[in-house]
Amino acid sequence: MADNSIKKISIVPFGPQHPVLPEPLHLDLVIEDDRVIEAIPQIGFVHRGLEKLTEKRDMHQFGYIAERICGICAVGHSYGYASACERMLDIEVPGRVQYIRTILHELSRIHSHLLWLGLLADAFGFEALFYRSWTLREQILKIFESTCGGRVILSINEIGGLKHDIEDSELAGIVQTLDAMRPDYEALVHTFLDDNSCGERLHGVGVISKKEALELSMVGPFGRASGVDYDVRMFGDGAYADLAAFEPIVATDGDCYARCQVRCAEVTQAMDIIKELVGKIPHDGIGGRTKLTPADGARGEVVIEQPRGEAYYYVRGNGTKNLDRFRVRTPTSQNLAGLTHALQGVLLANVPMIILTIDPCISCTER
Repeated sequence: MADNSIKKISIVPFGPQHPVLPEPLHLDLVIEDDRVIEAIPQIGFVHRGLEKLTEKRDMHQFGYIAERICGICAVGHSYGYASACERMLDIEVPGRVQYIRTILHELSRIHSHLLWLGLLADAFGFEALFYRSWTLREQILKIFESTCGGRVILSINEIGGLKHDIEDSELAGIVQTLDAMRPDYEALVHTFLDDNSCGERLHGVGVISKKEALELSMVGPFGRASGVDYDVRMFGDGAYADLAAFEPIVATDGDCYARCQVRCAEVTQAMDIIKELVGKIPHDGIGGRTKLTPADGARGEVVIEQPRGEAYYYVRGNGTKNLDRFRVRTPTSQNLAGLTHALQGVLLANVPMIILTIDPCISCTER
């Protein structure tokens, strides 16, 4: 007589090519019947040797490489790289530079979250919601194109300042565009957070408690959705110091719905930050290219809040125009432990949804 108590355990490869994955993430899923009991990430499919290129490109040239770590986070990567080099060289950039960098960085956050919302809608088959999200995202790309010339790679940051200024009239136009977007965006958020067809796929899926999030060192919206009150912007570096007030967006349920809540609220928060900074922007110049001769062993480091969470940048000089070392730790690599934990015990059908809610960027992770 057959023993019906015996459960079937098997390993299902998930990725690197999968309809729901925008990038080549690969997981080996150990499943018992249709439930995941363990997720083992396999990384290393993409290796571009970007950090090694510090030996062949000087510090100014490497700025173009740093922003190509990831297209969606390109502004943040060039911002982080330039800031780390400026700290190593003890360069103080004008206030206008700090403001414009922050405005572009917050626009990048809006762009990233709208892109993610579209991918989330596509994952559970809500095609109309996908198109609505990406239609709004297109407005941000048009801002980038009109102010910087590029839609994804902007190449405006350089060590010591900016390559060109953005006129006050253009900055005012950015605020007008964002204000015009708000009603459509609020309607979009209402669908994501209040529509039953969305809520049924997100509520109670992939739950991580605050205690677990802290133990796993989760960062960004992934961590804040579990109640972790941590956002690098709260420390007031750069133009963030001039904001009237800043409070991290936090949710407590720790599930896919809470991660959606946090990102939706962060878009509105970013719009408010941009509007405030445009109204306060100083007129003290945009700096300019300087001769870069760091002392041998000089170091610089900076931490910024990328759309996906905390990113760390480290540079070390060797007395020449080339860096001796460049290192970046991205939020996706920081959040992989939380991802594998969130997948334990869930139904196989929910795996794509949970993976998407950490907003993985494999391009950032595998350099």
